[in-house]
Amino acid sequence: MNAGFKDHFSDRAVDYARYRPDYPAALYEFLAKVVKRHELAWDCGTGSGQAALGLVAYFDRIIATDPSVEQIQNAARHEKVSYFVAPAEQTEIPSHSVDLVTVAQAVHWFDMERFYPEVRRVLKPDGMLAIWCYGLTRVNPAVDRVVQHYYTNIVGPYWPPERRYIDEKYETIPFPFAELPAPEFYIKAEWDLNEFMGYLHTWSATRRFEQKNEQNPLLIVHRLLAKTWGDPLTRQTVRWPLYLRLGKVNFL
Repeated sequence: MNAGFKDHFSDRAVDYARYRPDYPAALYEFLAKVVKRHELAWDCGTGSGQAALGLVAYFDRIIATDPSVEQIQNAARHEKVSYFVAPAEQTEIPSHSVDLVTVAQAVHWFDMERFYPEVRRVLKPDGMLAIWCYGLTRVNPAVDRVVQHYYTNIVGPYWPPERRYIDEKYETIPFPFAELPAPEFYIKAEWDLNEFMGYLHTWSATRRFEQKNEQNPLLIVHRLLAKTWGDPLTRQTVRWPLYLRLGKVNFL
């Protein structure tokens, strides 16, 4: 295990696999178009494998790594995806073998000074790196106000400092690659209230609040969310803005 691994999710691995949203098909279609070859992709910080599964339609093989044993154990299986427990900063992937490296909602947890050299090592000369994150949910104005209150005022002090990169839409995250323009994408899910609450429960700040206070912070806003949601069994459209940065290695 990587001594520097910041483990915010292992004890929620089952919920993470169940309640984290899938990324849009248009994102994978776009990445497949900008990459010249499609032999091997590496999904780093794969969690429960959402992005890895999204790549299977476009790549011959996918290597998916995560430092969390629990996350890998709960990842969805596919014949094209090989899962390995490994830190982002040091893998056994052969040098110059990868066409595309993807990091979904995870690179802000990495030791980037060590991760980016690993990316340069494994990528082919014409390979690409794609990192992305997604912001707060958008359901309707009433629900959104409750979520913003929960995010800022209740669990706000419990967010790890790296969370600021997501608040800043990955615009300020170190990215020492030749950058290419990327279109806007949105994630969309159709969830009832229980599924929405399950998603909020996977937040790292929710977990840290619980550890510190021995109380589930969602109990504080459950009544407000239930009131603004309406019938808890009603499926609402939940949207997240997705922020993508795309780069290539310049081999001199």
